[in-house]
Amino acid sequence: MNKTVYEIAKMDCASEENLIRMKLDGISEIKNLEFDIPNRMLTVYHEGQISLIEKSIIELNLGGKKIISEQTNQTEFAENTNQAKLLWAVLAINFAFFLIEITTGLISRSMGLVADSLDMLADSFVYGLSLFAVGGTLSRKKSIAKFAGYFQITLAIFGFVEVLRRFFGVEALPDFKTMIVVSVLALIANGICLYLLQQSKSKEEAHMKASMIFTSNDIIINLGVIAAGLLVNWLNSNKPDLVIGTIVFILVIQGARRILKIGT
Repeated sequence: MNKTVYEIAKMDCASEENLIRMKLDGISEIKNLEFDIPNRMLTVYHEGQISLIEKSIIELNLGGKKIISEQTNQTEFAENTNQAKLLWAVLAINFAFFLIEITTGLISRSMGLVADSLDMLADSFVYGLSLFAVGGTLSRKKSIAKFAGYFQITLAIFGFVEVLRRFFGVEALPDFKTMIVVSVLALIANGICLYLLQQSKSKEEAHMKASMIFTSNDIIINLGVIAAGLLVNWLNSNKPDLVIGTIVFILVIQGARRILKIGT
């Protein structure tokens, strides 16, 4: 048995963990995967050559880099029977906030909230893929990943078009209070998701580390929308909302491209 440790520079939260799990699913040489999200490290326990594993990790474009590879006597790994239940919980939270944010975003005229709702939807896709695709055929997994990726890209493109329309047109200001309140609630929801996912780890890692929260893209986005809401009120302009919306739409497309990597 061999143990190979990778640094995954862009593994900011459990969403990237699930992308990696899906990408590596079906590689018979792999016996176990251990993720250290706060330190952005992945340990792969495997037999035989590492070439296919390494190729798959690089294809995800998450900044994967091999640190060390060595032999190990470890042959037994702890089973996590609660993983599916936890994935259902975080999927439900993310999808619920997708509905909340896209509804309030449209009502309050905030592209920041609409864009953040698509980011929540992207996470829902990742957790859904983990639940529905794992254990299924490889072709089924690829088909679901392609659908999810192209669907996200389509929604993000519509978002870009709307941002351009509002940038060059005369639009009413977004409701900055709604932006701030909903983003604070989404921030709490993301924190709950991260905490729940940490329950699948060993008892020593059961408590969520603060560094994990503050390095998460989702939480940075929430803070960005809050800041945009404050600037909308301060500057009496919709431009901060359009800027944060554009940034998040770009992040959504990047996430969709990662999902599409699974379908190739």
